[in-house]
Amino acid sequence: MKECPGQSFQAWRLLLYLKSSLSDDDDILLEPYLQSWDQLLNFMESLGTMVSFFSQKVKEKVVLIRKLSLKHSAELHGERGPADHSRLQTPASFGLRDGVYRSVRSMVEAELKASMVNFSWRTDSGCRTLLRLHRSLLWLKLMLEGLAEGPDADGRYKTPGELSRDAYKVALAPHHHWVLRQAAELVFLALPDRQYFLQLVCVQNQREATPVLRVLIHALTLVHTRTQRILAEHDMLELP
Repeated sequence: MKECPGQSFQAWRLLLYLKSSLSDDDDILLEPYLQSWDQLLNFMESLGTMVSFFSQKVKEKVVLIRKLSLKHSAELHGERGPADHSRLQTPASFGLRDGVYRSVRSMVEAELKASMVNFSWRTDSGCRTLLRLHRSLLWLKLMLEGLAEGPDADGRYKTPGELSRDAYKVALAPHHHWVLRQAAELVFLALPDRQYFLQLVCVQNQREATPVLRVLIHALTLVHTRTQRILAEHDMLELP
């Protein structure tokens, strides 16, 4: 994978952050996980203004987890009032390099202990927020899997809109109400063509794209599977 000049999304950076999030103790490190989402947001926002329907919701969730981590880090340092960023770690880490928001497992255990997670009604916990990101990650992974596939028996490739719709039906539609599902349909209709998607991963044709996409898909699968396992261990896959 190479640097793709003139665009914010860089596939090599996404791969780097995804791999960096996989810790040796079968956990997911939250700082590189959220940095992966920064790149995925760049990817989504490159697809046009209609996709902001999805990307804005995702961005809010990434910001919320960082705020929770920053708040905890500020309390750990004995601060009062608004957090003083200069007394924490670098702004990019948002207090995610140590403490309870260092990893998915440590966040889950700490929030359960602090009674921040409710299994009957919505709370703005990191666990609930992560679950929403986790479902969106599956949507993007399934869409990329579709882009990596060859043509059908008639030699036709599915359009990105069709692939996104198929992925949405599996990953997100079961958790969205009717109005959101209808709005999503408009997004799929507005997506650019396949060639535009290939250019985003810095390749010229499908033959070049498939191996690049498969490497990304493998990393996404590892992160998704591990996150799924941690959430499932604590019965958090259906948090309201």
